Amino acid sequence: MTIAVCPGSYDPVTAGHLDVIERSSRLFEAVHVLVAVNAAKTPMFSAQDRVQAIRRALDEDGYPQVQVASTTGLVTDYCTQVGATVIVKGLRQNGDYEAELGMALVNRKLARAETLFIPADPVLEHISSSIVKDVARHGGDVRGMVPDCVIPMLADVLHKERVNHG
Repeated sequence: MTIAVCPGSYDPVTAGHLDVIERSSRLFEAVHVLVAVNAAKTPMFSAQDRVQAIRRALDEDGYPQVQVASTTGLVTDYCTQVGATVIVKGLRQNGDYEAELGMALVNRKLARAETLFIPADPVLEHISSSIVKDVARHGGDVRGMVPDCVIPMLADVLHKERVNHG
């Protein structure tokens, strides 16, 4: 059985992320969506909230071959732990390839995992977690950019930010 890992920060999970996860689930018997916690970044959502949001979004459509987890360690260590031989990364047209290629080579060296690049759906390629957060912070409508379950989560966090900052 080929196991694939789809790592990312997923802060928050977007429609583009879900598209890559869903397409991966058609290619592999098992897909692990891995929320990678980067200590150098300050996320909007906790790792636990991100994992739960992905699980809720996937439960709506039913993907029994997909598991969701988080790690504070290396993605390659997680791959080794679960026996994954493929790392799946979605690519947008904004220079993702250059940024991801070096990491793909390192991942192959560390875990003997090959990286599969899946091009973003052109309808979704402009969507990123950063753009979603920026639009939401400025009162814009993010419906269609994120799964429905993320919208109240964004509203709650943004309300708390406003309360805490005056």
